[in-house]
Amino acid sequence: MTRGEVLVAIMNNRLDFQKARDEHWYRIPVPSAERWLKGRWPPEWLAFYHTKIFGDLAHAVHYYARVQAIHEVFRYQLFPDEPLDLKAHQRYYQLVLDPLIQRPDPIPSRRLRRIVFIPTTFEKFFSAIEINDLYDESSLEDRLWAEFKRRQIPAERQEFVQIGLDFYALDFAIYCLKGKIDVEADGDYWHTSSEKSAADNVRDNALETLGWRTLRFNTPQIREQLTEYCLPTVIENINRLGGVDEGGILPRHILMEEQAVWQQTTLFDAIEEDEEA
Repeated sequence: MTRGEVLVAIMNNRLDFQKARDEHWYRIPVPSAERWLKGRWPPEWLAFYHTKIFGDLAHAVHYYARVQAIHEVFRYQLFPDEPLDLKAHQRYYQLVLDPLIQRPDPIPSRRLRRIVFIPTTFEKFFSAIEINDLYDESSLEDRLWAEFKRRQIPAERQEFVQIGLDFYALDFAIYCLKGKIDVEADGDYWHTSSEKSAADNVRDNALETLGWRTLRFNTPQIREQLTEYCLPTVIENINRLGGVDEGGILPRHILMEEQAVWQQTTLFDAIEEDEEA
């Protein structure tokens, strides 16, 4: 198995879904594939994330199919009944599919968020409980994500934020009552690259202007100090910003692990005292 063997693509057009379901093909603009899928092309399987126009299917992955073949074509070849104008000469990858298969359990998105493409593995696709489980960017991000899930920190992976004409992909976005946190897992190359550091400075300043607080952790910190330094830093910032905002009535503070153990022990002691009484 190779990374990127499954591609989760956006399904925001009823005609495209009809083509995938009934005629067994899907289209991806060539420029989009070249921009977003470098190193993760071609896919062996294709899955669809439905947007709000699909009603009960919205904001979740329900269907997938094996990719039989991929052809580079012009739009007029896909839609021969349309006018032969400039649009007709747009280039697409036509992915020829096996019949669609419906997942017994959909993969939902907790937040209504922007999703373009999610290249992932077959293993992650079938074990995913929600959209964030699908991402396959790096082992460092996977380690952070596993800890966030264990501590019940509702982070959004690869969240896109638009600032002017620029789009920034955040490794993890955490929404709090009084602000937003961007958590970045910086690998060795990015950490030592002066060019990347300068770009990160511009990026971080732009995000700060919109109310984002950026926390960066390098490879040694994530590998060797994940529970001693990285997680406590994230949790402290969440709580200083009023707790996580999950759309409910009250925000939720995140307990440090030792606090959770103490609280649980205190609860058990109280139960035992009641039983003895």
